[in-house]
Amino acid sequence: MTTVTDRTVLRDALGLLKDREQIAERLLDSSAKHSFDPDRELDWDAPPVEGKWYWPPELVSLYDTPLWKRMSEEQRMELARHEAASLASLGIWFEIILMQLLVRHIYDKSLTSNHVRYALTEIADECRHSMMFARLIKTGGAPAYPVSRLNHNLARILKTVSTTPGSFACTLLGEEILDWMQRLTFPDERVQPLVRGVTRIHVVEEARHVRYAREELRRQMVTAPRWERELTRISCGEAARVFSVAFVNPAVYDNVGLDRREAVAQVRASGHRREVMQTGAKRLTDFLDDIGVLNGIGRRLWRSSGLLA
Repeated sequence: MTTVTDRTVLRDALGLLKDREQIAERLLDSSAKHSFDPDRELDWDAPPVEGKWYWPPELVSLYDTPLWKRMSEEQRMELARHEAASLASLGIWFEIILMQLLVRHIYDKSLTSNHVRYALTEIADECRHSMMFARLIKTGGAPAYPVSRLNHNLARILKTVSTTPGSFACTLLGEEILDWMQRLTFPDERVQPLVRGVTRIHVVEEARHVRYAREELRRQMVTAPRWERELTRISCGEAARVFSVAFVNPAVYDNVGLDRREAVAQVRASGHRREVMQTGAKRLTDFLDDIGVLNGIGRRLWRSSGLLA
């Protein structure tokens, strides 16, 4: 699958890998031109617009289920508001994990390199994103939805033991599916202007983060020893399983007056929901497949997560 042609030129199934410093320089230039201060860019004091959603209805977990068809329009919109808060809470959790993994990644690298300078720039972006999501939750009026204690502590273990390729694979898992959903959200005029503004900022800045993680994961999968590539397949697959379970906190159903067990069962049985999640993950799973992350046990774990068809 991969070959190393010499000490400086690396190639994988996708072709030649670009120079690390050149990639970082381009990303730094983009950061200088296209970075945002959410506190200044967005009108946080504007009242919500009556009749507009907090999340596109087609992306709400219960959409097109028998339970959804029985719900009033008001209850559907209320569920969307709570799921938007749940996803923002999940986003904060992922970004805090990502920041710690990035700090670990650059700890032993040259502090004057473009590669490290961009990582620090990305950490600054993620700090703003986490504060932006937290402010969105408060402004929207729904509660925060932390992940379960089990998943919280599983992530604590991941942050401690994850090797570099595993860190970047898990980073992409947390970024790309939410990014796909947000790309559908920010141009959707049915959605609250504040939510559209938040998702627009996140999509623009997250595109750089995805490029950085993809290029680094390619490099790591070429250069890492076999044991580390195998560990990456396992850890990434297990992270996909946790992610698919934690994606929407089931407490949202309680908070809009639904029966939690019935709602969770219908989401699991929903062909529409399965298609949404697999479509959102497809660009990522195609990439991971190309570079060898979905080989062997990795593919089986991803299938069991429901994110891979």
